[in-house]
Amino acid sequence: MLQAPTAIPAFSDNYIWAIHDGAHCVVVDPGDPAPVEAWLAREGLTLSALLITHHHPDHVGGVSALCRDRDIPVYGPARETIPEMDHPLRDGDRVRLATPDLELEVIDVPGHTLGHIAFHAPEQGWLFCGDTLFAGGCGRLFEGTPEQMHHSLTRLAGLPEQTLVFCAHEYTLANLSFAAAVSPEDAAVAERLARVRELRDQNTITLPSTVGEEKRTNPFLRAAEPALRQACERHFGERPDTPVAGFAALRRWKDSA
Repeated sequence: MLQAPTAIPAFSDNYIWAIHDGAHCVVVDPGDPAPVEAWLAREGLTLSALLITHHHPDHVGGVSALCRDRDIPVYGPARETIPEMDHPLRDGDRVRLATPDLELEVIDVPGHTLGHIAFHAPEQGWLFCGDTLFAGGCGRLFEGTPEQMHHSLTRLAGLPEQTLVFCAHEYTLANLSFAAAVSPEDAAVAERLARVRELRDQNTITLPSTVGEEKRTNPFLRAAEPALRQACERHFGERPDTPVAGFAALRRWKDSA
C-alpha cells in the first residue's frame, strides 16, 4: 500500500521526499545521496525511480551516486540538463510508476528556473513543487520573469484546495514572518505564523501545507488582492496596477527583507 510521503532532511534546510509502498521507493530531488542511502537501508526499501524538478545542485547532486549501482529511471524537465536523465518530461506528460504504484501529472512551472516542473499525483492529492511554491512563499527568480512565476503559481493555485504541498525547503517561518510584515492585521496569517513558530521551536517539520492554506496566507498567491497591493504602495510609494506587478513588487520586497 502506498504510504504518505516521507521527508528525508538534507543540508541545512532541504527536504528530499520519498514515496514508498513498503517495498519500493521513488525519491524526489535527491541533492545528497548519503541521507537517502541511510534512510533506504534503515527502512529496508528498494529505490525504483528518481523524480527531478529542476537542475540546481541541491536537487540533483545525489543523482549520479544513487544511479551508480542501480538500473533505475530518472524523470526530469526536458528543458534542463539533469544528470542521468533518461525520461525528459514536458507540460502535460504523465508518469506511470509500477513500483510503487503511482501516476503523476507534469506541470511546467518556470520562474525559479526556466525549465522547472512540478509533479502532481491527482489520485492522492499530492504536489511536489520543488522550489516554485513554498509554504508561505515562493522561489527566487533566478532565471525566469515575474510574468512566468506569477503564471506558474496561478496554475498551482488552481489545483484542488485539499492538495498537499510537498516543497523542498524548510523556509516556512521566514516566509510567514514576511507575510505578517506585509499583512500585519491578517488574522489567518498571524494564526499560521504562531503555529509554525511553535513547530520550529520543537524542531518539527512544517510541511506539507495545502493549496487552500497557501491561497489564504501566502502573499505571492494573493498579489491581486487590494490589501496586498496597498501594502506594496505603502512600502514602495507606488501602487502596482496589475496582479503581475503586485507579485513583482512582493518578490522584490522579500528579496531585500
